[in-house]
Amino acid sequence: MIRFIFTPIKVENLSMSLPRLFFVILLCSAMLGSAQFCKGQVNKDSSKTQPVNPVTNEKAAPRHDTLQSGANSPTSSDSLAYAQRPHRFQPNPKKAGLYSAIVPGLGQLYNRQYWKVPLVYAGLTVAGYYFVQNLNDYQAYRLAYIGRINNPYPTDKYVNIYTTSQLQQLQNDYNKFLDLTVLFTGLGYALQVMDAVTSAHLKNFDISRDISMHLRPVITPNGPGLGIVMNYK
Repeated sequence: MIRFIFTPIKVENLSMSLPRLFFVILLCSAMLGSAQFCKGQVNKDSSKTQPVNPVTNEKAAPRHDTLQSGANSPTSSDSLAYAQRPHRFQPNPKKAGLYSAIVPGLGQLYNRQYWKVPLVYAGLTVAGYYFVQNLNDYQAYRLAYIGRINNPYPTDKYVNIYTTSQLQQLQNDYNKFLDLTVLFTGLGYALQVMDAVTSAHLKNFDISRDISMHLRPVITPNGPGLGIVMNYK
């Protein structure tokens, strides 16, 4: 324990005691700093000591022995082996769905399923072809049908080929074909978005022989039959 004793300073000797007062303050600051440093060293040394169990009054086992023994355990070796495995790309399903919604096929490209991109654009090409074809036929039959209404002398290219009622029926049919083309194109667009999301979820799914399901003939009390066999290890 450190005690500091300060002597009273007379007012008339104040000008002569200023250097001494400055020296005392400096000395006190140095002593306080050394005391704090010693306190920190004591706390640091005490933290290195082994903890004592208050119930059994026994010292706990050293930490490094526990870590060393844990490093030799099977669980630790399995964790080390897992950490040393090569990194497998795991796509984000939200990003894959967003990319496919913005640009068809971009989600499959993000999932690194490059073989699906030509299939997506092949489907879009077929859908675009039928959309344009049905739209042109619908407009042609519609214009011919409108031109024959209240016109005894039609001049369209379907004269002597289709009657007025047949042109009306063809107009209605191609209008339905056009609607179906738009509907199936929208479904294909939604399917490629769902495919990108699902493929991102199942990118690293285990499909080994340990996890399988197949049909196998079985014998029951009622006779032979067919059963579903599931393996999961």
